[in-house]
Amino acid sequence: MKKSLNAWTVPDNVTFERMFSALKQAGFDGVELNLDAAGRSSHSLTMETSSHELRQIRRISEDTGLAVSGVSSSLWGKTTLCGGAQELPAAQVLEQQILCARELCADGILIVPGGIGEGMGIREAWDHAQAELETCRGLIEQGGVMVGVENVWNNFFISPFDMARFIDEMAMKNLGAYFDAGNVAIFSWPEYWIDILNRRVMKVHVKDFRRTGTNAGFFCNLLEGSIRWDKVMEALKNAGYDGYLTAELSAMPSAPEYLYDITARALGIILGM
Repeated sequence: MKKSLNAWTVPDNVTFERMFSALKQAGFDGVELNLDAAGRSSHSLTMETSSHELRQIRRISEDTGLAVSGVSSSLWGKTTLCGGAQELPAAQVLEQQILCARELCADGILIVPGGIGEGMGIREAWDHAQAELETCRGLIEQGGVMVGVENVWNNFFISPFDMARFIDEMAMKNLGAYFDAGNVAIFSWPEYWIDILNRRVMKVHVKDFRRTGTNAGFFCNLLEGSIRWDKVMEALKNAGYDGYLTAELSAMPSAPEYLYDITARALGIILGM
């Protein structure tokens, strides 16, 4: 397995060149880029990012020796995959993410189904997300990259059985789980999810969570929380996972290099467990 950092952990004013250089120097093997709204940051991809711009980013990646480990996105909550009458068709976001991943030599992308709320119940959200993804079957199966559905705090995947069932019912080539260990730690143990998801796990996000009581606590830096990383690593190895562990933390604008350094070191310790 290898060490990666999501670009949201990097202050918004940092350019692609500076980011790739700093993360390589800190000891990371890859960086996960994000498809965001225009103007979100100096190192965001957008719906308007061109193939020419992607080739420039790929050159930076090649020159620094830091791979692009994947392509995430903050746009999914605004798409038709998450509730219907939204302004962004899911297929458009998916297509742009796949284009970015292929141009940047990344092996996978992240998507987020859901949309549960006062106006949409669990059953309706489930059926809607599957129907919407079905319209994207050609893009997913022919895109040439892994497409991972992520468990986030939107009340959609509330157990590993939900996540496994969703993936199995879709039965799509290249579709699997983008498992976020920190997102389940408030009410469960990540290793138990990995045991159930098993070889469905395509990519992994890591952040720590410190429990302060029943269904209470807060996100924190790696190795400072309650997650049993030795158990997580054992479960990932048993599942045959050998990809990136991508840390996803809040940026530290006052001392970004410090955060990069302690995160890379923590990942090294976790990978050695």
